[in-house]
Amino acid sequence: MNKKIAIPTEGEKVNAHFGRSQAFTLFLIEEGKVSGQERIDTADFQHQHEGIAQLLKSKGVEAVICGGIGPGAITGLENAGIEVLRGANGPALEAAQSYGAGTFVSTNAVCNHSHDHDHHGHGHDHHHHH
Repeated sequence: MNKKIAIPTEGEKVNAHFGRSQAFTLFLIEEGKVSGQERIDTADFQHQHEGIAQLLKSKGVEAVICGGIGPGAITGLENAGIEVLRGANGPALEAAQSYGAGTFVSTNAVCNHSHDHDHHGHGHDHHHHH
């Protein structure tokens, strides 16, 4: 499996706020392992979700792993055909490695730090009532 993923980073760690991230690290995953990385500066694109989505797409990114992300940014990425995985924290490299190994578990948490995983049919309801 050859995939390129992008993680919004602050230093070596996952930046919890996708929209405020000033840099992304792109990880190339081959055979389930991280084989390369490239850092891109996205300070010019802050809060321009379409711009970031197109930039990542132009670099061949297939998935974004992040901590928290707003609905506008998700829409922009999904419209560009990029998968969005949430719930990452700590070193970006570890998140990339766990994704490559198939052990990364995406959460749909929006800044929700409770670890009660109750699966009572909430996961498949995409009609969000505001």
